[in-house]
Amino acid sequence: MSNGDGGSGCEGEGEGARPVESAIRHKLQRQLTAHHVEVVNESHMHNVPEDAETHFKVLIVSQQFDGLTLLRRHRLVNDILSYELRHGIHALSIITKTPDQWTDNQPIEPSPACRGGFGK
Repeated sequence: MSNGDGGSGCEGEGEGARPVESAIRHKLQRQLTAHHVEVVNESHMHNVPEDAETHFKVLIVSQQFDGLTLLRRHRLVNDILSYELRHGIHALSIITKTPDQWTDNQPIEPSPACRGGFGK
């Protein structure tokens, strides 16, 4: 599924202090008719400026994932966020569930600490 907006991902969609995070949430919610979306900015765990929006973890619960392999689910999410992935997102961790696989208030597992890149 394409984002269908001609690559306007961040412009105008994510008003406020966190435009990339807002654009991610909006696109996933709208294009997947999601039951639940969580977007976690994990940039603070990496060697980036304090207000960076470069590293994210997303959890999406959508009926559209029913019958899809994990790889096809992730490709669908990557396609929806293709603009953001080409323009600033360095890392995206994806968790996809169908409503039958999801329990309300199920916590997202924390990501491991950044190891500092190559050679460390």
